[in-house]
Amino acid sequence: MRISTSMMYDMGIARIGEQQSALARTQQEVATGRRIVTPSDDPIGASSAMNVSGSDAQNSQFSVNRSSAKSSLALEDGILQGVTDLIQDVKTSVIAVGNPTLGDSERGFMATELRSRFEQLLGLANSTDGVGNYLFSGYRSSAVPFSASGTAAAYAGDAGSRQLQVAAGRQLAVNDSGLDLFQNIRAGNGSFTTAASAGNTGSGLVSTGSVLDPASLTRHDYKINFSVAGGVTTYSVLDTTAGSTLSSGNPYTSGNAIAFDGLQFEVSGSPANGDQFSVAPSPNQSIFQTIGDLIKLLNTPVVGAAGAASLSNGLTAANSNLDNALDNVLTVRAAVGSRLHELDALDVVGEDLHIQYQRTLSELQDTDYNKALSTLAQQQTGLEAAQKSFVKVMGLSLFNYL
Repeated sequence: MRISTSMMYDMGIARIGEQQSALARTQQEVATGRRIVTPSDDPIGASSAMNVSGSDAQNSQFSVNRSSAKSSLALEDGILQGVTDLIQDVKTSVIAVGNPTLGDSERGFMATELRSRFEQLLGLANSTDGVGNYLFSGYRSSAVPFSASGTAAAYAGDAGSRQLQVAAGRQLAVNDSGLDLFQNIRAGNGSFTTAASAGNTGSGLVSTGSVLDPASLTRHDYKINFSVAGGVTTYSVLDTTAGSTLSSGNPYTSGNAIAFDGLQFEVSGSPANGDQFSVAPSPNQSIFQTIGDLIKLLNTPVVGAAGAASLSNGLTAANSNLDNALDNVLTVRAAVGSRLHELDALDVVGEDLHIQYQRTLSELQDTDYNKALSTLAQQQTGLEAAQKSFVKVMGLSLFNYL
């Protein structure tokens, strides 16, 4: 085969160009620290690296979401601490106002103080997250949750709680509904309520009672009617829901338990003839209504033994309802604390995942410097040899010997 001079030039230049290209790729790998600079360098590795990078980016977004959730929950916990302190202050006032030496004017002063507590509670319930979103309005973050009318407050939010995606397959509530926190609070002892009739003229006092047998509770309404004849006091128990009399002519002893249908309570003092006490299933009562009822109670003048008994019965009911409200707030605070603890645990898992993703990416696309530098040296030597041999070969000519 005859080899022409032009063919020798073409073949030599092509080989030198290939070696220069390979050397340039190796130099780029060493300079960037990346084995895969373009997808064509390793299509399968590039595809795997893209998937891992996407997972790492998603994990980073979860971290941002967890940080936002922590801020919201920490803010809520701080507000609930304020609500807890406020309810405890009101309970202290209830105990203080029970002092029999206080007169109507002193109770009026305390009612004024409780009115400021009511306004303070309203402000806490209408707290925002700093960017205008109301914490306790459920999904309706732009709606003012509570609006006051006298000593009552109406709720304008809903029962939802906003969720954030804080991990793959895990959404977490970042707020709590004011409906559950401030509104849906069981009155009385949580199962039933006891109350004295407004028309009572005696000094009978009724306790909040307790449940003896949950399976026997009927959730009916009852009336306990007292009769006084010849100095002897008796009572009858009527089931007003069923329209039946459970018992009648029961002898009354102050402080003794009255029990029926799985519940019991005590009446003490001296009920007058015709006095009535009621028992009913516990309804939901807002903390605002509890404080509002307490304000009305303290603004009501106390006249005689019947007035003193009415005040005492009202304070007993208020104290029980405040206990229920406090328990409810503490339950929500415990749930908030549990969510914050979970976020801390998810942060640890997220950090571990980030390290794993980075390690996998490094294995897929980072340069093995020992191998790359060795290859670079070989390619440089090969290129120099090719260039020198090309010069020698191209120098072979008969004209050099003429």
